Amino acid sequence: MQQQDSVRIVELLEQIRDNQATQLARQSEALAMQKEQYELVRVQSERAARLQDRAEELQTRGMGIMKTARRSLAIVLPIVIVLIIYLSWLLLR
Repeated sequence: MQQQDSVRIVELLEQIRDNQATQLARQSEALAMQKEQYELVRVQSERAARLQDRAEELQTRGMGIMKTARRSLAIVLPIVIVLIIYLSWLLLR
C-alpha cells in the first residue's frame, strides 16, 4: 500500500513540475508580448509628441502670418480707398 502511495505521490509531483514548467513558458511568452506592446506604445507616443510639436510650430507660424496680414491690411486698405475715391473723382469730373 505504501509503495503505491509513494508511486502516486511521485507521479503527482512530476505532474506539478511539468505544469509549473508549462506555466513558466506561458509567462515568458506573455512577458515577451507585453514588451512588444510596450515598445509599440513608446513608438506611438514619440510619434504623437513629434506631431504635437509640429502642430504647435505650424500654429505659431500661422499666427505670425495673420499678424502680418492684419498689419498689411491696415496699411493697404486706406490706400485702396483713397485710390478708389481719386478714380471716382477723375471719372465724374
